[in-house]
Amino acid sequence: MIRFVDVHKSYRVDGKDIPALHPFSLDISDGEVFGIIGHSGAGKSTLIRLINLLERPSGGRILLGDTELTALSEASLREQRRHIGMIFQHFNLLASQTVADNVAFPLRLAGAREPATIRARVDELLARVGLTEHADKYPSQLSGGQKQRVGIARALANRPSILLCDEATSALDPQTTASVLELLAEINRELKLTIVLITHEMDVVRRVCDRVAVLDAGRIVEHGAVADVFLHPQHATTRRFVNEALPEEVAGEQSLYQHVPGRILRLSFRGEATWSPTLGRVTRETGVDFNILAGRVDRIKDLPYGQLTLAMHGSGVDAALQALRQAGIEVEELAR
Repeated sequence: MIRFVDVHKSYRVDGKDIPALHPFSLDISDGEVFGIIGHSGAGKSTLIRLINLLERPSGGRILLGDTELTALSEASLREQRRHIGMIFQHFNLLASQTVADNVAFPLRLAGAREPATIRARVDELLARVGLTEHADKYPSQLSGGQKQRVGIARALANRPSILLCDEATSALDPQTTASVLELLAEINRELKLTIVLITHEMDVVRRVCDRVAVLDAGRIVEHGAVADVFLHPQHATTRRFVNEALPEEVAGEQSLYQHVPGRILRLSFRGEATWSPTLGRVTRETGVDFNILAGRVDRIKDLPYGQLTLAMHGSGVDAALQALRQAGIEVEELAR
């Protein structure tokens, strides 16, 4: 759906080219939720604004399907942008317009003139985001979560195939964030939209994304399936993001358990293995003892997963680890 080929972006500052994004190539598949995570200044907003060419790359090619955006005329580019919706961190609603008029605004910009047609589409969208009864209110009368739902409805007005989310939940409280992420997941599932979501929170990526790219100082330092990146981060920046999303006793195990006897292990379970009593079976068969030091069972989007940090004791530890791996459980021995 979206392809970056040797793309880079620099800004001219005081006669010097300052790189915002170093050369990278990346594919985002049709119908997936793709997360882009990084700290402030990493280049996230620049990257997402390249997709609709609100920022033009300094070099490289950007394609939507078979269409090379970077080769289009301005008129053709405007037409392509109608297929790309965008929602923003601070909502960007028109304060003097009602909720219904905010949602209708892109329809009118696209040339819709028939009031009944516009109203039918607006009613459909407000029902989808759960704001039917707020159609005649103004943005100042809404909560932050309601404002973001208006922004989502507005972004969907012209039936886009791509939805860009620029820090769409960072201005919201945790409960409202959860409801907005649930709405985005529903939209992705039911409308088959490709969603590109930028954030600085790994927990947001874990809840809704299929794949993720990690940005650090304008470089993509890691990317892949969220389950792989979340459970086994390779780059130091990724590990920091993952640890921020974990309880302290899970994130800091290597320093917390220096004086615990036994071999310190991290076991990772995915899918149905999360609910299987494999650990108990293997330890009984191999005669080893263990004590659980930390653990978490949760979901990565729709995938159940578990991670246990434990200390294992006895002469059969190697045999136990082999049996766990054969059962499909990922085993990592933590250095101390």
